[in-house]
Amino acid sequence: MTTTARWRPSRRRLTDTLPAVLAPVAACGIALGGLTAWTAAGQAGTPARVAVSDGRVFLPFGDSTETAVFFDLTNHGGADDRLLRVTSPAVGGPISLSLHRMAGSGAAYRDTVDSAAVPAGGGLSMSPEGLDLTLRPEAGWRAGDLVPFTLHFAHSGTVEALAVVVRPGSPAS
Repeated sequence: MTTTARWRPSRRRLTDTLPAVLAPVAACGIALGGLTAWTAAGQAGTPARVAVSDGRVFLPFGDSTETAVFFDLTNHGGADDRLLRVTSPAVGGPISLSLHRMAGSGAAYRDTVDSAAVPAGGGLSMSPEGLDLTLRPEAGWRAGDLVPFTLHFAHSGTVEALAVVVRPGSPAS
């Protein structure tokens, strides 16, 4: 037997190893095609971009020491974001992010939460039945007044927004 014949692969070994080589190559090709389509659609690598709209703050009534603020948040980016906190120069104290939950038999309670998710390509709509901001209002607010707020996000940074003072239960609320 010559040296050349000893190192020549047999046809059987090639046909046995061909499926083992083709499977990872095909998987890589499919993954590359999917990533290319995702990138071409503009979804790859876009950071979170949160827009804030429809701000409204309930006009306090009676002896109420707290009121609620609501915003609609829309994330136009390709990455999730989180609302971490909210500040306002027109509010004397802290503003807390609150989640209202039903406790059965018509009763409800409020939990303070640390942050709120704003999913990529989606949004978050605050409401009296769900997530809102709770604060102690300044004296003298009237329906129609505009109150400035700064919303602080984990990835989008800060976003300035205005909320209009409305009466609870009015069409604008």
